[in-house]
Amino acid sequence: MRLLNRRFFYFTIILLVKGILAWSVVFDEGPSWMTLVTEIPFFWVVFCLIEWLAGKRKMLYYMIVNLLLTLLYFTVLMYYKYYGIIVTYHALAQADKVTKVGESTYSLLDPYYLFIFLDIAVLAFILWRPKHKHIQQRVSMRPVKKTGITIMFIVSSLLCLLNIWPNRASMNENKQAEEMGLLNYEIYTIFADSRKDDETVPMADITQSAIDELKGTVQPQPQPQYFGANKGKNLIIVQMESFQDFLIGLKVNGQEVTPNINKLAQENMHFNHFYTMVGQGTTSDAEYVVNTSLYVPQHEAATDHNVDKALPSLPKLLHANGYTTATFHTNDVSFWNRTELYKAIGWDRYYDKSFYGDEDHIAFGSSDEVLYKKTIDELVKLDEGEQPFYAQIISMSAHHPYNLPEAKYKMDLPEEFDDTIVGNYIHAQNYADYALGQFIDDLKQRGIWDDSVILFYGDHQGLSLYSLDRDEKSLVAGMIGHEYGYTDMFRIPLILHAPGVTTPSVREQTGGQIDILPTAANLLGVSLSNQIYFGQDLLNQSSNMLPMRHFLPSGSVITEDDMFLPGIDYTDGTNYSIRDNSETEHGEGATEDQYNRTLKLLSLSDSYVSQLPDKDE
Repeated sequence: MRLLNRRFFYFTIILLVKGILAWSVVFDEGPSWMTLVTEIPFFWVVFCLIEWLAGKRKMLYYMIVNLLLTLLYFTVLMYYKYYGIIVTYHALAQADKVTKVGESTYSLLDPYYLFIFLDIAVLAFILWRPKHKHIQQRVSMRPVKKTGITIMFIVSSLLCLLNIWPNRASMNENKQAEEMGLLNYEIYTIFADSRKDDETVPMADITQSAIDELKGTVQPQPQPQYFGANKGKNLIIVQMESFQDFLIGLKVNGQEVTPNINKLAQENMHFNHFYTMVGQGTTSDAEYVVNTSLYVPQHEAATDHNVDKALPSLPKLLHANGYTTATFHTNDVSFWNRTELYKAIGWDRYYDKSFYGDEDHIAFGSSDEVLYKKTIDELVKLDEGEQPFYAQIISMSAHHPYNLPEAKYKMDLPEEFDDTIVGNYIHAQNYADYALGQFIDDLKQRGIWDDSVILFYGDHQGLSLYSLDRDEKSLVAGMIGHEYGYTDMFRIPLILHAPGVTTPSVREQTGGQIDILPTAANLLGVSLSNQIYFGQDLLNQSSNMLPMRHFLPSGSVITEDDMFLPGIDYTDGTNYSIRDNSETEHGEGATEDQYNRTLKLLSLSDSYVSQLPDKDE
């Protein structure tokens, strides 16, 4: 047990092994000599503080530090597997949600991750059993010279500073964490955020003309095409859980995965280069973006950051123009803080788990079949009123990890799909399509379909690149005909049904969830002259530039041809073709000017929300 006496170096080795594990999962290049240079100095700063300040219980403090840093490394692993970014202290606000989506969280866990805790259990067993008390005493008896500790503390602190300082301007959080080191990066984010209040753009400078200029948008004069073409009609927006565009038209073993949505896309207007724009709030962020035409916050979910504000929104806009508004979701309204989100957005009423109950339970509440069956009756009541209505419907049965009861399976899959997240995803979306098909039939039979503008879109990715193993990526590649990549993951469908306006067509232009509000407002003949919005009307604009924070908080951008992801800065970033996800040749793709305008747009949105008045309680 002599090695235990050298606690300083022993715990260095323990934590270094854990750091190497984390690096092997979250960084493309895996661990390298940089792992040693960036992680070890941080350990030693903390260990020096223990040796300086602790009294007789130094081993206890080493064990506590080991536990805390182990938990941090483990959280980095789990968070990356779903979000594709390095977790920071901002995510602590979401900690309560982990227990509520436990099945989804546990599905990301590779069993070998648990070995990261093995040493803690072994050391606790050895050191705290009464018959091994002499080991504790021997460990605590070895004194450490203060001079040596002081020198080591100063050198280690300088190394940490040298790892952080040159990389603080990096535009890619994952690259930044790799250059700084995981632990240094965690500390840096705390201090970096404290300086951001100085970057707020004055409200007087945040105008629609300034936004349009940055986006390159020219407003049609004297008024846009189709303005008021569906004036007085209802608006229904259906948000489809985890639905990606590659599912449309997809066949597996000769069977259509989504026959009802395929028919819907063929008979209406299908935007096939449409993108999710959510952040850490996933589904709730999609609700936020669609209803406000604002970008999500940099690090937190919108429901954790922006819902104390009186947000301009589609429900408020339509209510002011004579509409009744309601939103429908089978989960509990408190989840993702929707209680406050719905107040901030201004829904007249909401329907949640208290209305739907727990009948035919899938994921977090009643099945999509129950959702649509009970919702159609409420829509009929709204339709019988004197006012038109706006209803948003949030589906949920196809939620990660897609553990659909086998009784709900509507198709058979080849054996290679068994026990894979891809197979589960296909089954879940096939069932969700079945339920949606019944809802569409009901809308037509109950006389609502032809009297409504209806939009269908996916909320966010279903198959995360970061959580698929090699075989699962191969399965997806076999279905879509090329290597599965970022542009595939972020691409969701938008299908628009607007009576008298839309015809069966595929629109190739780039669009995003932020564009739904101005598109719907134009069709309904509702003016946006007194409202700030960051999207654009998809029926009147042929080019687009989409700033995104989806898993890259500082910002990336999608243009008509490419998706750009920055590196340390623009110059070492990468462009991916939105047609086939291939890397674009250097010098082509999104320009540096477009990327810089992207960052300005995100800054304007953040500044605008921060200066809005607080909402009335």
